[in-house]
Amino acid sequence: MNTVVTAQNLARHYEVGGGLFSKPSVVKALSEASFTIEAGKTLAVVGESGCGKSTLARLVTMIEEPTAGTLNIAGKDVTPDNWDTLRDTVQIVFQDPYGSLNLRHRVGAILEEPLKINRPDMSAKERQAKAREMIELVGLRPEHYDRFPHMFSGGQRQRIAVARALMLEPKLLVLDEPVSALDLSIQSQVLNLLLDLQERLDLAYLFISHDLSVVRHVADDVVVMYLGRPVEFGSKEAVFGNPRHPYTKALLSATPSTEPNPEKKRIKLEGELPSPLNIPDGCPFAPRCWKAKSKCREQRPDLMGEHPAACWYPEG
Repeated sequence: MNTVVTAQNLARHYEVGGGLFSKPSVVKALSEASFTIEAGKTLAVVGESGCGKSTLARLVTMIEEPTAGTLNIAGKDVTPDNWDTLRDTVQIVFQDPYGSLNLRHRVGAILEEPLKINRPDMSAKERQAKAREMIELVGLRPEHYDRFPHMFSGGQRQRIAVARALMLEPKLLVLDEPVSALDLSIQSQVLNLLLDLQERLDLAYLFISHDLSVVRHVADDVVVMYLGRPVEFGSKEAVFGNPRHPYTKALLSATPSTEPNPEKKRIKLEGELPSPLNIPDGCPFAPRCWKAKSKCREQRPDLMGEHPAACWYPEG
């Protein structure tokens, strides 16, 4: 398999606050994130709001520089010096298809803009032909080329956003909650489009979501994040079929089921998510975990095992 992305111990920390008589605090938004993504495969990143999913997306798309760790894309180590040459390889599709499109521009102009910036040698005729080709590829009609974004439904606007992301023929698409703003009936259409495009173009996907029912449909591998750190990693079958970290088990128990009489029991987590400014000693999940023991509150576990989970007393 062709490896598109390799990340080793990626971290992103932010200094906040501070003043005349106090030192700034450090928010560890992301720490120790390691993974690979192969061409034609999807890695899903899941977790609660504030767990570091979007921070990871900003690092992979080279919007921000990591505080620590290494990132390799398409066989090249990523540094700020080569961001400009590598950005063609990675594109992003945002959550809100209405806010991510310029409402003053027609669809054709929106699609051609990446080519104007990154392919200055292309003629206007070539850019238009490429844009029309992409409109057809994402299931829109030729006449949509001359229309404005406000004239489309949410699902159609997200198709336009996907088409724009594909204009530079990237190897990796970062999909940041790409269907969460859409109606359920439209979500499946967009997800099926993404799966079809992946198969046809051999794309790698970094799929960021809090919706495990969506992840079950699209992912090959899954990373579960908690307070900026991965707490479980494995294939989709392993994570959904045999969750090893208590947090993963709690997330899965809260996922709606299509079964008429689901056997699973809802796990209600007690307490609130700790502040990223004051992450507790030991396992960060210990204050909310029903299995926590003294060791959990004193020592932080690393990802361990063949199906890795950061837990001293894993499930299963």
